[in-house]
This record gives sequence, structure tokens and C-alpha cells, in this order.
Amino acid sequence: MCEVFGVHRSTYKYWFKRDKRITPETAKLHSQVKEVHRQSNGSAGARTVAIMATNNGYPLSRYRAGNIMKKLDLVSCQLPKHAYKRATQEHVAIPNTLDRQFAVTQPDQLWCDDVTYIWTGNCWAYLAVVMDLFARKPVDWALSHSPDSNLTCQALIMAYESRGRPKEVMFHSDQGSHYTSRQFRQLVWRYRLTQSMSRRGNCWDNSPMERFFRSLKTEWIPITGYYSFSEAKHCISDYIIGYYSEIRPHSYNGGLTPNESEYRYWKYYKPVAKIT
Repeated sequence: MCEVFGVHRSTYKYWFKRDKRITPETAKLHSQVKEVHRQSNGSAGARTVAIMATNNGYPLSRYRAGNIMKKLDLVSCQLPKHAYKRATQEHVAIPNTLDRQFAVTQPDQLWCDDVTYIWTGNCWAYLAVVMDLFARKPVDWALSHSPDSNLTCQALIMAYESRGRPKEVMFHSDQGSHYTSRQFRQLVWRYRLTQSMSRRGNCWDNSPMERFFRSLKTEWIPITGYYSFSEAKHCISDYIIGYYSEIRPHSYNGGLTPNESEYRYWKYYKPVAKIT
């Protein structure tokens, strides 16, 4: 049989005599992989599992994590790529000042915002999230039954206050009516923010927010939605404040969580910048 399949006899003997017992180290590693997969609500793939387990003190490569997940029947729920439409038409009064320059050098330099919908038992709820693009950290958010300017204004007010009323911030969004209304634009003017808008029908101009909502819906929100508005608010808070900001590694941050990336900036880089 070895000759038929082109396998050396010594290789077969080594494989046949291998120790099949599960060592305590292997059991701990399997338990850690299960725990990490559970923390991600069953959404983490092999790459994310490997990073999270390594950060917890269990060195693990991406490929070994994939093999362990296959043995434990752990499956990630990530969606395939989707083809988006492209357009070039800009807003008449507010141009696309950002122009897809998503890489920034410090916190509170560039904020992005967007609104998505979530099923809450018997009606739709609408979620507005403000994200700081430095570490891809959700600054604040608001949930409402109406996708109007009150929703986006509430999210911006909470973000502005929670970040200590920063100055010289660029605020980027799409061309939704809740961003072009007089109420919202007056709030942006009052906070002295520079407003930028994506081109009409071009979601790539606000891709960080689109990617965040995709992660939220595939990793956390049940397929059938939530049973009530209060349950949705509680679970979304656990994802944004807990899992996404504190536990989930982000490839843009080199495998660090958004909170850890910002913490390292303020601890190591900001003092150096002040001295200089």
C-alpha cells in the first residue's frame, strides 16, 4: 500500500505509532479555542481565533487554529464578497473632502458616521454609529425607531461630549437626508466640524462604516433579529463597548483591539510628540 500511494514505510510507521493521547496542554488549547469562539458569538474565523488566543497567552498560528476548529466542529459565519455599485455625483453644497483617505495619524482627527436598520420584534430600529478612524473605534452610537435627524444628532452629540469636545475634526458620512438636513448641519457648524460627504451611490467612499456594520450583523445580530427594542439595545452595547472595542483584534491595528491601539498612542507616542 505504501508503494501504491508513494509513501515511505518509515513515515507510515511513525504515523501509526504516534501518541494518540490528548495531553493536558492540548486540552487547555482546545478549551481556549472554544472560549474565544464563544466570546465572538460564533463569528471568529481561524485568523481571529489565533490572534485572540495568542493575546491570552496561548501561542497559536492561523493554520493550527483552523485545524483545531475543524476538529471541534467550530464554524465561522462570514459572508462572501459583494459587488457594489459605483457613482461619481457629489453633493451640491458638501464635497467629498475625505476622498477615501482613511489612514489618519492621531485620534479625533477623522470621524465617520452611518445608519443601518435592525429588526426588533415587530418593527425596524435604526442604529447610528460614530467611528474614529484612527483605531477604527466606535466613539458613540444611538438607537431609535425613526431614521431622522434626531437620531444622527443624538449620536454626534454623545460622541462630541464623550471625546472631550475635540477641535478640527472632519466628519464624513453619506448623502442621507438625516445628514443634509438643516438641523444636523447647524449642529456640525456649532461644533466647528468640517463636513464631508460620499459621492451619491458610492458606498466605497465610506467603506470603514460599511465594514463595521457588516461585522456587526454577521458576527453578533441573530438572523431573525431581536425580540424587542430593549434587547437589541443591550446586545448592541455589549458588541460595541465590549467585544468589538475591547476583545476583537483588528487587522488595521496590527492585531490590536481599538482600545489597546488608542491606549498605546496616548501612552507612548503622545508624550514624545509633546516633548518634540
